[in-house]
Amino acid sequence: MKLFLDSSALVKRYIHENGSPHVDRLLREADAVMVSALCFPEVISSFSRRRREKKMNADEYDLYKGYLLEDIAAFEICQLTPEVLLTTVNILERSDLRASDAIHVASAVQVKAERFVSGDTRQITAAKAFKLNAEAV
Repeated sequence: MKLFLDSSALVKRYIHENGSPHVDRLLREADAVMVSALCFPEVISSFSRRRREKKMNADEYDLYKGYLLEDIAAFEICQLTPEVLLTTVNILERSDLRASDAIHVASAVQVKAERFVSGDTRQITAAKAFKLNAEAV
């Protein structure tokens, strides 16, 4: 299975929260894991916010960042190509998504992901409208 994770789903791989066991299972079942080029900075942003809010200490930050770097090296990264950007515009015109969320959906469309996973229900709705097999975690 070609699995596409948005940033909200990928965070669940490192930070235990609702949906984390499901993300772990999907990652074990996947033949290929794909993410948008935005995923790495967005996940780091999530870790940094947690560190600032004292929900994560510096050692945990370094540990999770290291795990993320290992994963990103193994994942297929969908770049912001002209095709992705044009699909993003189409999604923005037909949904209420923010630009970054639309880029994740457009990236999944362009790589022909077999499953799109997100923690954002609006993103799931938009993904389904664009014929993706989408599920919330």
